[in-house]
Amino acid sequence: MRRTTALLATFALLLGACSSPASRDGMTPQEMSLSRQHPHSVQVMTQGGTETGALDTTNISDADLKGAIEDSIARNKLFRTVIQGKGADYELTVRVAGLSKPVIGASLQVELETGWTLVRTSDRAVLLRKPIKSSATKTMGDAFAFVTRLRMAIEAATQDNIAQGLKAIAELKLE
Repeated sequence: MRRTTALLATFALLLGACSSPASRDGMTPQEMSLSRQHPHSVQVMTQGGTETGALDTTNISDADLKGAIEDSIARNKLFRTVIQGKGADYELTVRVAGLSKPVIGASLQVELETGWTLVRTSDRAVLLRKPIKSSATKTMGDAFAFVTRLRMAIEAATQDNIAQGLKAIAELKLE
């Protein structure tokens, strides 16, 4: 029994030691077609993310998620500018509500749920409050190593999630 526990602990250590966090670039969707671009400024805030620790599997950090959203907004010109800190016309908050990921397998399906909220700063009016669910699957054909497949699946699910959120904002008629 002690030997089995020691082997499992060693396996978990080796698996976690090879993990890498989902990257900002990997989570950023490519250029997309948006129905509208807004001539305003926006501040982006993220919550609910988790750093990838030495013994963890891949996670999404708040800082990298924020950067991926900001890069996507700028790349697609959804808003005129992204502002760091106070003073923007709108505040976008994206909260990671859940990240479901497998612990083993050849085909890895990841499910991500976030909550998107867009607030006009002048009067604190909530213009968008939307839960967004996305998923992605990666197989051994995408990458042989489990940790690489898992990171790729998380990044792909996040790309889809961000694309859905930005498309929802593009549909709004902002003043």
